[in-house]
Amino acid sequence: MLKEGTKESHDRAENTQFVKDFLKGRIKKELFKLATVALYYTYSALEEEMDCNKDHPAFAPLYFPLELHRKEALTKDMEYFYGENWKEKIQCSEATRSYVDRIHHVGQYEPELLVAHAYTRYMGDLSGGQVLKKVAQRALKLPSTGEGIQFYVFDNVSNAQQFKQFYRARINALDLDKKAKERIVEEANKAFEFNMQVFDELDKIGALLTEEAQDGGLPVHDGKGDLRKCPYYATKLGKGDSGCPYHVAMAMLKQPTIQFVLAACIALAAGVAAWYVM
Repeated sequence: MLKEGTKESHDRAENTQFVKDFLKGRIKKELFKLATVALYYTYSALEEEMDCNKDHPAFAPLYFPLELHRKEALTKDMEYFYGENWKEKIQCSEATRSYVDRIHHVGQYEPELLVAHAYTRYMGDLSGGQVLKKVAQRALKLPSTGEGIQFYVFDNVSNAQQFKQFYRARINALDLDKKAKERIVEEANKAFEFNMQVFDELDKIGALLTEEAQDGGLPVHDGKGDLRKCPYYATKLGKGDSGCPYHVAMAMLKQPTIQFVLAACIALAAGVAAWYVM
């Protein structure tokens, strides 16, 4: 039911612009970092709720923290990309926050639906995620020793294909009535939708960041939301706007009109020029 019931959502997710560009090696370092931040918040929420519900009969058979949990690996990636004070340099984006809020709601009020979120994430990580690992390592010239892509490394899964078969068998053996199964399929489709919203958000940020900024040629804000604490809050544009390309891009995501888009382009160009002068 999960495989057939999420096929359309799965196909749509795989054909988002972000994923297609990623698979072609067109992933910029700044966007990859922001995508990793989104994963950190997502898995922190998911694994917190899984830990709280590890003895729930509808989820207990799928609780494999040693083999599957990703928060520790993502912490290593955060340290690699943002340094030892990484917690002070990141924030949860709007799209990711919606995803996280839904996971917490499910864990607290409908724990049987955690099956959908675990299935959607971990089975994907053990499948297409392994392709993305190789693409990212090559495209971003990351160290061959694995720094920056620990999220994709499952040290305690010796054979991914066999583990996926075992995990699916555990799902099939869950003692659930038809209505519960249908709700899990519905929730899995929601999970795909949340992921697509995160991809769309990243696409919009990428479109508003300059090529130089995405490649690291210019200082790019690392994700901190407070303008006053932004390390690149040096150039003032108009009435106190930040010269940080990240902040310009994030601000413009909330402005739907073409006038605001044009204003963002002008502001961003001015900010880039200012960095070269400095």
